[in-house]
Amino acid sequence: MIAITKREIASYFTSPLGYVFLAVFWGFSGLFLQIGCLRTGQSDMSVVFSMMFFIMMILIPILTMRTMADDKRQKTDQLTLTSPVSLFGIVAGKFLAAFAVFFSGVLITLVYALFLSEAVKDMGGEFAWAVFWGNFLGMLLMGGVFISIGIFISNLTENQMIAAIGSIGANIALCMFDVISTYIPNETAKNVINDLSVFYKYSEFTAGIFRLTNIIFFLSLIVIFNFLTMRTTERRRWS
Repeated sequence: MIAITKREIASYFTSPLGYVFLAVFWGFSGLFLQIGCLRTGQSDMSVVFSMMFFIMMILIPILTMRTMADDKRQKTDQLTLTSPVSLFGIVAGKFLAAFAVFFSGVLITLVYALFLSEAVKDMGGEFAWAVFWGNFLGMLLMGGVFISIGIFISNLTENQMIAAIGSIGANIALCMFDVISTYIPNETAKNVINDLSVFYKYSEFTAGIFRLTNIIFFLSLIVIFNFLTMRTTERRRWS
């Protein structure tokens, strides 16, 4: 697993993909910081995290589109499948590599927070670190969900572009529960759909609401989609 993780991380930066992902991620996060904090004189970064949700929904599929599809296209997947590496090691290695690149992008928000903290301190105020860490954790969990979905979709095709578009579509569908619930008159059914909404739960993080159930929900989605990737990979191993 560690060997696969290292190989995948290296592959992101031997091609322009890793650099492009980080440049776009940092560019949009800086833009949203300017709009939501610097221009308004606010130190609450919740608006930055809220707006980055939609960027992640589109940008992360570009990061994950090649994880499985490229191996299938180049026919190197059979070499990996016949190697003495478990299916868990293969999938976990690719997930951790993509997550490591994503985490490198998210770290820029910590730099922003340190900058704002010093600025607030100079004005005699106090930076809301508890709210920031809640947002930070929410972004990491949401990113993990999008990455696991992206790897699963990538495992279903040899075409990287199809994998990217399919992942974006899956992410949008997963976030549409909020919209669907507004058209359902039955209160019980509406609550059930809201409980399945990733955007609703992510919004709670950005609002400073910290729930253990939300963390478990996101972790469960990550496990489920990685498990589905393992199962589809296993079926291809024996086909």
